[in-house]
Amino acid sequence: MANIVHYINQFFAGVGGEDSAGAGPTLVAGPVGPGRRLAELLAPEHQIVATVWCGDDIASGVVPAIIDLIRSVDTDGGVDLVAAGPAFTSGRYGLACARVAAAAHDAGLRAVASMHEDNPGLDEAGTTPVVASGEVARRMAPSLDRLANAIGLLLRDEPLTAADGRIGKLARLTVMADATAAERAVDLALVRLGGDHTATEIPLPRFDQVTPAAPVEDLRTAMVALVTEGGLVPDENPGSLESARATRWLRYPIAEIDGLQAGEWRSIHGGFSTAYANEDPHRILPLDVGRQLVAEGAFGSLFGEYFVTTGNGTSVANARRFGIEWAADLRHSGARAAILTAT
Repeated sequence: MANIVHYINQFFAGVGGEDSAGAGPTLVAGPVGPGRRLAELLAPEHQIVATVWCGDDIASGVVPAIIDLIRSVDTDGGVDLVAAGPAFTSGRYGLACARVAAAAHDAGLRAVASMHEDNPGLDEAGTTPVVASGEVARRMAPSLDRLANAIGLLLRDEPLTAADGRIGKLARLTVMADATAAERAVDLALVRLGGDHTATEIPLPRFDQVTPAAPVEDLRTAMVALVTEGGLVPDENPGSLESARATRWLRYPIAEIDGLQAGEWRSIHGGFSTAYANEDPHRILPLDVGRQLVAEGAFGSLFGEYFVTTGNGTSVANARRFGIEWAADLRHSGARAAILTAT
């Protein structure tokens, strides 16, 4: 029977939400929260002997302490595998799961993390195995099914492939090929000539290349725009902006106002505690400072509208589209610089 340690965040440990996001790493015997169902799926061959949880705000910075707790688990035969998540599209949680799994792998332990393929933490796992989860917690059941299957494969030293839900980077291993390099080169050339221009033996990472804009020659004469992914909207959220996984962005006029009053504006962002943002909306959109800089002559003027979306769990494809649309709109308006605030 293999011994597994499960890593989860404070929310799934049942400790609290954002009010407990700063809590330090804690070791608990046995399965906790979603780990209980995971333990059922793994039984009787394997068991979750302990759970380590930590608050999302600090987890990524205390990974060595989390690994120390995992290594301190006293079981017959030691710890055989570390499982982290599922983290779904939660950025901080996904980042922590990826780093914990990667650190456990570097420490000589089998490890696997679970998160959605759009989770920003995915790249942090390196070549440590990651399996896909659903987007949100209501997809917990199938996500745990997939994670349990992956754990079983890893403990049997069987390969974890895309068919099993593996996502992220793959380790490049040296293996003996059935054909010579010359034969494989000819086969690949024929495939390419046949119209498949993506076939390759070594998939390369894809990197976005963004050409930076030329510097603004003189901000004292330039119109500057305010844009944010912090989900700040008029109090009633008239455009029904999503609190997570945004599919659109909105614009609101600010030409006739010098400041944002609490109670009239609020952040609907679902990825952090918005209490302080709603107490002073300028913490998300610095309109007050923008007006001050215009008065001091540092900026020529402020654009009469601000653009807003929600970055929480928003897909890379949608975020890229928003950026293109924002840039085109602002160029057309005459703005020559933008201040982007993020959470």
